[in-house]
Amino acid sequence: MPQTMTLDEKLAISNKAFTLLHAGDKEGFSRLIRTAPLPPYLAKVYKEKVGVKQLIESGWNLSEAEAEFGHDWLNK
Repeated sequence: MPQTMTLDEKLAISNKAFTLLHAGDKEGFSRLIRTAPLPPYLAKVYKEKVGVKQLIESGWNLSEAEAEFGHDWLNK
């Protein structure tokens, strides 16, 4: 089962990412913010609205969705 991040870990990533954004590094922001898990409900909506392929290619961390919906949730 994937390891979940603590709230403090998620906030640390968010703070670092927004520091990059405010410094003008949009690519760095985008890369870093995607390392924090996408909330399961958003991952589910993303899958339904844009499809599995796009969700996977987006690079989002899907560990919490996998923990909630099962390891094969993208194929269901």
